[in-house]
Amino acid sequence: MKKLFILAISSLVFFSCNTATEKTTEKAEENPKEEAVKHEDHKNDDKAETVELNNGAKWVVNEEMKPYVMKGEELVNNYAQTNQTDYKKLAVDLQAQNGKLIKSCTMDGKSHDELHKWLKPHLELTKDLDKEDDPAKAKTLVTDLQTSYKNYHQYFN
Repeated sequence: MKKLFILAISSLVFFSCNTATEKTTEKAEENPKEEAVKHEDHKNDDKAETVELNNGAKWVVNEEMKPYVMKGEELVNNYAQTNQTDYKKLAVDLQAQNGKLIKSCTMDGKSHDELHKWLKPHLELTKDLDKEDDPAKAKTLVTDLQTSYKNYHQYFN
């Protein structure tokens, strides 16, 4: 089941956003894994691209989405700062936040496209952390996730 969820979250990057209603956001908070799996219309191409600024300014991210990014960042930073070692639990917790983030997406246009340029590699890092068996490599992935969140803040409000 866990592997199915990881696969579903990773594949969600390839589908386009729908407008989310308050009701679906509430459902996502109640059962993020189930809702993330159902959200099969989140598209983006497969190319790894560099995120661009919006004419020198940061892109605006919808308010509904921000709490899930912030919670994921909090989880990673707390994990690193308190020298935790259960990186598998961290990966599961991050996947839950990522699922809620994806489900709450109401963005479209260029800002949506740019967010996906950040999101796709971020989801891959989370998936890699979950699959990792070497604690030293997992530590590197946690550092990479911290960098991913720093990159998010560089390009998005």
